[in-house]
This record gives sequence, C-alpha cells and structure tokens, in this order.
Amino acid sequence: MPHQRPTSLAAMSELVESVREVLPSVRADLEDLVRIESVWADPARRDEVHRSADAVSKLLSAAGFEDVRIVSEGGAPAVIAHHPAPPGAPTVLLYAHHDVQPEGDRGQWQSAPFEPTERDGRLYGRGTADDKAGIATHLAAFRAHGGNPPVGVTVFVEGEEESGSPSLSALLAKHREELAADVIVIADSDNWSTEIPSLTVTLRGMADCVVEVSTLDHGLHSGMWGGVVPDALSALVRLLASLHDDDGNVAVEGLHEAVAADVDFPPERVRADAGLLDGVTEIGSGSVVQRLWAKPAITVIGIDTTAVASASNTLTPRAKAKVSMRIAPGGDAREHLDALIRHLEQHAPWGARVTVTPGDVGQPYAIDASGPVYDAARAAFRQAWGVDAVDAGVGGSIPFIAEFAAAFPEAKILVTGVEDPNTQAHSIDESLDLGVLERAATAEALLLESLGQTEMSRRSLAT
Repeated sequence: MPHQRPTSLAAMSELVESVREVLPSVRADLEDLVRIESVWADPARRDEVHRSADAVSKLLSAAGFEDVRIVSEGGAPAVIAHHPAPPGAPTVLLYAHHDVQPEGDRGQWQSAPFEPTERDGRLYGRGTADDKAGIATHLAAFRAHGGNPPVGVTVFVEGEEESGSPSLSALLAKHREELAADVIVIADSDNWSTEIPSLTVTLRGMADCVVEVSTLDHGLHSGMWGGVVPDALSALVRLLASLHDDDGNVAVEGLHEAVAADVDFPPERVRADAGLLDGVTEIGSGSVVQRLWAKPAITVIGIDTTAVASASNTLTPRAKAKVSMRIAPGGDAREHLDALIRHLEQHAPWGARVTVTPGDVGQPYAIDASGPVYDAARAAFRQAWGVDAVDAGVGGSIPFIAEFAAAFPEAKILVTGVEDPNTQAHSIDESLDLGVLERAATAEALLLESLGQTEMSRRSLAT
C-alpha cells in the first residue's frame, strides 16, 4: 500500500507552524555556515571548503539523516545524505551548494562579508543567499517534518558550483544509485520579488573564451610610430566592439533565439533592479524578458593589458580579453562558442593576429513544467506565499541542470530558490531576505508532504 498521512488543512497548518518553530535554529546554523570562507576558487581557502563540507555533514546527521557521507571525485568535497522512502512513496533529491564566490574588495562591503549581519530584515554576508540559504531551506523543511517526511529524501550539497562544477559529471556517474530520485529540487535560483515566488522554467547556457590580439613583436615609442602602425589594445577594442551593433544587439551570426513568456517587466524596474545610472539606456531590441531569458548575450568580463598606473607612451604589442556568452534555451553551447570564435577570427582590424582559446561551456535548459509534480509545487507556493508563482526564465546559467536531466531522464526537475532582485549574488553586500527564507522553507515542507500523499505516489509521478 502507498504511504498515507493525514492531509487536512489543519495538518498543513501545523506543518506551516512547525517551519516557524525550527527557523531560529536554522538561521543560527546558516550564520555558522556563512562564517566559513568556503571559496573553492581560492587555493588558499580550500581547507575552508573541506571545513564547510564537514559542517554540512554534521548538520544533516543531527537533523536525522542516518546515511551521510562526504564524497569527492577529484574536485571539491560534496555531501550526500539519504533518508529512505516509505513503501510506495517517491524519493526527492534536494540540491544546494556550500561553496561561495570570492568576496572581492572587502572595503566595499557595509559589513564584514563573512560575518552575517542583519539590517532591515535582510541577512548580509557572502553565501547568505547563494547558496547556503538553499542548505538552510532543506534543513528547515526536513526538521519541520520531525526528521520523518512522508517521502524519501536525498540531500546533495555540492562544493564547486561557483567554479563551474568540473567534477559533477564524475560525481553523478560514481554515485548515480545514491542520487537517483523521482523528483529533483534545485534550490539555487531567483524569485520574482520578495512577495512573489518564481518557478524557474528556462535558463540560458554559457560559454567563454580568451582572445589575444598581437600587432607587434615588441613595444614601440608612440610618438615615433603612432599613426603608422597599430597598437594591439586599439585593435582589441575595435574587435570587441564588433560583437554588438549600434543598438547593443549581439552581432555574431548563427546564434539561436527562443521565445520568452509574456511577462511584464517595466523599464522602471529594470532601472531600479539593475542600478542603471541616470542617462544610461538599455541595450538591445525586443521585450525585457525576451532579451533576458531568450536571446544571446555577450559580455567582455576582463582585459589584460598595461595598467593605467604603469602606462607609458608605448604602442602595446599584444593584449587579451575574456569574453563570456549566454546562450538562449534551445541552442547548443559548443556550436555557439564555435560561432563566437569564428567571428573573432574574421573581424580582426588592420590584419592583427588573433588567437582564441576556448573556455568552459554549459548547456541551456528548458523545463516542461506540467503534470502532478508541478501542480503540487504551485499549490505549495500558493499556500506558503499567499500568491501564485510566476513561471519565469533566468538570464543566468546553471549548467549542471542539464547534467542532472541527462543522468536522470525520468526525474521531474523543479528549480526554486531564495534569492530576490535585491540579493546581489556574486556582488558586494550579498543578502538574504529573511521573510523569503521562511516562505521558501514552508513551500518546500508542504511540497514534501504533498508528494507523499497517496495520489502522488511514485507510479503517478511518472505520468
């Protein structure tokens, strides 16, 4: 017989109250995790990432998971915890990551980046939202069920997501049996606002490369040779400018465009959420959500050349830049990277030599968010938030979602999160809205309860 539990409104209300009761302890655990500088991208702090994995492991063990392990397949440590499913009930995989972005210039933070600080209902600190709050959400949902939810629960907390998840494929292959699930909840995305939740249904992919431009075999006096021979930096600037037309649309040929949902995103919200300076205009054509979710984007994210403080009147012989591209759902990241490389090689000004080194790629993903699992998720959002969730695209990339889909093709994937437009993930003063944390945890607890109901048994989830 499928596992059955009371599902009355009173029982659901008790679950909502249970989330409120466990939140103080969950917040304290989140703050302890934020104090660990788990920046895998910084070799000097890799011991901190191991310390973070150990802390996560202990939290999951204390929450009631009997099988908790720290694993690694040549990369950062990840944590896998498992609670078995009752007979006939599905298994839900809850994903988050415990590594964080580097903090950048600490002097620009209003408070210390690794000392969680509350201001005006928001908790500030690196990783408070991205994505240690995802861990907190899973802990809260599990604790609210008293460590005994009506479904099997596997928690997978990765340790190198902010570095592109290079060993994720190996982890999925090695631990496939332990990670297999009927439903995968990835708590690493955004919400429409602090008052309106989102169910992420599309994500752009990504690719990057480094382009180096050379014009001379050595530097030259700019007065003796300027105006006759080109310097590499000017050539590089002209080459990078060719990536966009005058309106700011991507000018690389052969890139895919998708169709975005009909969602209103007014210009005043763009200006407020992005922090556009007075007089600076938007770029590109089409609706805001079309440009954010369904069109390619190209950004120059770094340039190597002579620093201003060290500059002399010299024609620079070589310069390089890192170029990042976002790929619309439905496009192939490797094919798009090839198109970008062709463009760079074919648009060099003045015969400059161009060398392009391919970088990382991550595939875009689109989710068919229909069926009983997504109906249950929307109902849980509605009860927890008091409003319907927006089916939203995300302009950013979470490439490992495509890897999960490939590894577990029968699983239903839900992409949720605790971020909001003011979170400033990856930037200074990253923060978490504490009200959003409560609502996200409540929605997840309700979802686990709903998925454990008789009509949501493993057999019905496959339809």
